[in-house]
Formats: sequence, C-alpha cells, structure tokens
Amino acid sequence: MVRAPRPTTSAADFLPPGRPSIEALRAAAAGCRGCDLWKRATQTVFGEGRPHARIVFVGEQPGDQEDLQGRPFVGPAGAVLDRALRETGLERESLYVTNAVKHFKWVQRGKRRIHQKPLVSQVAACRPWIEAEIAALGPEVIVALGATAGQALLGKAFKLTVERGRFFDRTEWSPATVFATLHPSAVLRMPDPDTREEAYAGLVADLRKVRERVA
Repeated sequence: MVRAPRPTTSAADFLPPGRPSIEALRAAAAGCRGCDLWKRATQTVFGEGRPHARIVFVGEQPGDQEDLQGRPFVGPAGAVLDRALRETGLERESLYVTNAVKHFKWVQRGKRRIHQKPLVSQVAACRPWIEAEIAALGPEVIVALGATAGQALLGKAFKLTVERGRFFDRTEWSPATVFATLHPSAVLRMPDPDTREEAYAGLVADLRKVRERVA
C-alpha cells in the first residue's frame, strides 16, 4: 500500500540544512508551500537589506505592490516607513526589512486586491523563516511593526495597545532586543489628517527610541 504524501504545515519543511545564509534562505523560500497562502500569491516576498544589520524591521505580510514586485515595504506603507526613517536619521540601506508572513493574503473587491489579516496558523507556519532570518543576521534590535508581528515575535499574549514602545530584552529564541510599535499602514488607515499626523508623529517618536538604543 502506497501512502499519500504527508501534507506540509510549516515552512520548516523547506528550510535548508545547517545555518544557511540570507541568500540561501531567500532561494529556498521561493518554493515554500508551508501553508496555503502561496496558491493565490504572485510570489514569495522575502526580506531584504544589509547583511548582519543591527536593526531588523518585521511587518505583518506583503501588500499588493510587494506581491507584484517581490520586495518588502515598497507600497504605500513602505513610503510611510521610509519617510519616518529619514526623519529619525536611520538609513534604510543599513537595515533589514521583512515580514512575519511571506505571501500576500487578499480578497478581491472590484478591481482591487484588499489585504486580509493572516490566520494564527498561517503566522505559525511561516515562523521558521523569520527565526532563520534572525539567526543569519544576528541583529541587536528587532522592531515589530504592528500586532501580528508582535505576536509572532513575542507570543499570542502580546497586545500592541499595552506594550507599544517597550523594549523586550532577549526572547526565548533570540538574544536580540524586541521593540514594538505600530505598522505604517495604521497611519494610512486613520480617518482624517489630524489623526494621521498624530499617529505618524508617534511612529517617528518610537523609531527615535530605537535609534538611541543602538547609538
């Protein structure tokens, strides 16, 4: 009797052996089928940036433009992040940016593809990639952008509204400090110019804390 192949439920099935480099991880992730999100995504969107960056930014998942271009934080939220980095005195070229989930989850509304929050099981399935990225990079600080990234890095009990702006020293799986702030897309979702500017100012203030931490 021939047994059916065991279904994959984690990116761990696609990780290269040993302690692979970022380039080896990126190549392997291109074929990841660790959850079902790959079926509707254009491509895997892996992290990018400086090797051995001191600061790593982790968002939730790629958006529409990221999915099409294959690069993280190149859409509207990425523009907000780039602006905040410039105001803070951080250079994106010196950082590494990635997401907790590597495929775009979306729903069709008219002609637009609208972001959908990934399930807890999908975040968990993708976790081996972020763990491997952090191991290869060895950063001093990991910045969790938004609640999903915070939960991926710090556990399901994490609440952004309570723990934003805090430094968490040495998690159970990395010696790096984790810092939590809001996702740049949250700035874009604010209902009016005044609240958008307030949210943006808060993001900049948080990133200044990160800069001071590594100064």
